Amino acid sequence: MDKLRIYTQGDVLELVNTRPGETKLGEKVLVYHHEPTSEDQTTLANLKNSPAKFVLLGIPEDIGVRANYGTGGTASAWPAVLKTLLNTQSNPFLTGEEILVLGHFDIAEPLDQSITALRDKTAAIDLLVYPVIQQIVAAGKIPMVIGGGHNNAFPIIWGTSLALQEALNLVNIDAHADLRNPEEGRHSGNGFSHALAKGYLNQYRVFGLHQNYVNQALPHFIAKHTNLQACYFDDLLQQASLSQSWSSFVEDLDSPLGLEIDLDSIENVLSSASSPSGFALNDIRSILLHNRKKWSYLHICEGATKLANGREDLGTGKTIAYLVTDFVKNYLNIKV
Repeated sequence: MDKLRIYTQGDVLELVNTRPGETKLGEKVLVYHHEPTSEDQTTLANLKNSPAKFVLLGIPEDIGVRANYGTGGTASAWPAVLKTLLNTQSNPFLTGEEILVLGHFDIAEPLDQSITALRDKTAAIDLLVYPVIQQIVAAGKIPMVIGGGHNNAFPIIWGTSLALQEALNLVNIDAHADLRNPEEGRHSGNGFSHALAKGYLNQYRVFGLHQNYVNQALPHFIAKHTNLQACYFDDLLQQASLSQSWSSFVEDLDSPLGLEIDLDSIENVLSSASSPSGFALNDIRSILLHNRKKWSYLHICEGATKLANGREDLGTGKTIAYLVTDFVKNYLNIKV
């Protein structure tokens, strides 16, 4: 049965490599204390009482990616990210007490591996994820969600919008727009189409869209809708300052805001659609550290340590861990 697995302190500490004279984030992060007799672990009634501002959550699945005819493997990122993050040094820059490690979703593989069945299962994952996100945001916390496929953007937007009782404005750092037809059934390529159609998403902007992966109709579709906007990676290559381009792209967006980072956008990161051309990791780190917006959530997706085609890269966990720590440190330093 699909469910949210909530971590205990023991689950976290088991992953920490201790060393004399050092303190790791895993020794300082918080966990959610729920009643052990409770049968419904998705009820997070006590979350608002936690002093942590950020809630870390994993969705280790690749069903939505395969439902979009993509290469499986995105389920492999979460364990690597968690291990790396928990073994990051606790220090004056980030102690770890700012973060509550909630857990991850256990999602069973469907017996039927047809595209139709995978899309039905992706829709079922939506129903599993959005109520948890809704409770996290309603508790005044900021979910940091590690995927998993980009299909999970939809339930994250859904839950956040319900909690805040308004549609979100969203920026997606991505080589692809993921605006495919929602009538196809749920998959990793139409999460934002669904969110727009359901009224949970207001302004949707893609930063770093690759011209080589835009179908013939998409530029006209974006131009026709005032709430859609794209900044092409090909144009950014001709700009002197990436940080300035980013600031100009997002400066007029009002809260509530969501931030999506698809690892397909970073060059040579193992992902469902890896590319030799894209942002450098330090480009995305610079964007996060220069940011002056208060985001309602962070979603990092499509990364993998091992793909179904046999390709492996254990460095993906560290890549994502850098982005998570940058996001937290920057958010805490923004003066509003």
